[in-house]
Amino acid sequence: MTAALLSVTDLGMTFPGPRGTLRRHPGIKAVDGVSFEVAPGETLGLVGESGCGKSTTGRMLVRLLDPTAGQVSFQGQDITRTGQRELRPLRSRLQMIFQDPFASLNPRQTVQQIVSAPLRAQGMAADAIRKEVRELAGLVGLSPEHLDRYPHQFSGGQAQRIGIARALATRPELVVADEPVSALDVSIQAQIVGLMERLQRELGVAYVFIAHDLAVVKHISHRVAVMYLGRIVEIGDKQEVYGNPAHPYTKALLSAVPLPDPAAERARERIVLLGDPPSPANPPGGCTFHPRCPKAQDICRIEAPLLQITAPGTSRQAACHFPEA
Repeated sequence: MTAALLSVTDLGMTFPGPRGTLRRHPGIKAVDGVSFEVAPGETLGLVGESGCGKSTTGRMLVRLLDPTAGQVSFQGQDITRTGQRELRPLRSRLQMIFQDPFASLNPRQTVQQIVSAPLRAQGMAADAIRKEVRELAGLVGLSPEHLDRYPHQFSGGQAQRIGIARALATRPELVVADEPVSALDVSIQAQIVGLMERLQRELGVAYVFIAHDLAVVKHISHRVAVMYLGRIVEIGDKQEVYGNPAHPYTKALLSAVPLPDPAAERARERIVLLGDPPSPANPPGGCTFHPRCPKAQDICRIEAPLLQITAPGTSRQAACHFPEA
C-alpha cells in the first residue's frame, strides 16, 4: 500500500465558550475526534451541512488554526505542534485555496505580485520568479497581460484561478481546497473543477476538497468523508458512499441531491430530517445525530458509536449503531 501523504488522528478543536457567566463554559467543540488519511495524488472530499466543522478541519490541516487535540502528520512528520519557524519550509509542500477569492487576494497587489509572493518567501531569484509566474498563469488559463491587473478587474472564476495559481506556485504535494467553487456560477464551477482535475493529472497534487455540493464532490473525489456536528460519520470510496450509504445522515443528504432524470426524481424516496442541527455548544449525548435520526433507539441516546468498517471486504466506515446493510 502507498504510504499516506497526510495522516490525521483524533483531531479536535475546542473554541472558548462565552464569557461573563458565573459558571465557566466548557467551550465549543467545533471538531471532535476526526481521523483520516490522504494518499499521494488522491482527492478526499469532505462534505456536510454548514457549521459541521469542515472549514475548521481544513484550516487545522495547514496550521492556520492550532488544534486543541489530536495529531496531523505530513509525510510522516508530526506538524501539530511544530513552531512557525520549523513549519515554514513545509509551507511550499502544503497549500490552501480559500472559499472567497476576492477576500483572499490583496486588492492592492497585481496578479504578478500575488502569485509570486510564495516564491519570494521561499527565496527564489527574481528572474526565475517572473518565468515561473508566467508558466503558472498559462497552467490556470490566464494570459500574460492579466499579470499586471488587480483582483477587482476579474470575474469570480478568473479570481479563483489566481488563487489556484498562488496555491500551486511552490508545486505543493497537498492542497486543501475550502469550498473553492461555492461562490461561482454553475458553468464556472465546471471550469474550475475541470482545471483542478487537469492540474492533478499533470502535477500529481493531492486534494482535500471541502464542499457542501455533493454532486461536485462525487465528480472530483476518489474517497468521501461525511461530517456531522464536528465528527466524521461515514468515510469510504465514493462509489460505496454514494451507491449504498451506510449512515442515515448520509442517506438523507444524498436524497436531497436532484437527479437529472425526472422519472427517477419522482420515484425515489425523499428523506426529510426533522429539526435543526444541535448546537456544538451543547451537543446531545450518545450519538449526536439521534435527535434527528429516523432509526434512533435507546442505545443511540446513551452510547456514542465508533467509526468502524460496516461489512467484510469493504473499506467504508460508518459511525452508527444500526448502519444500512
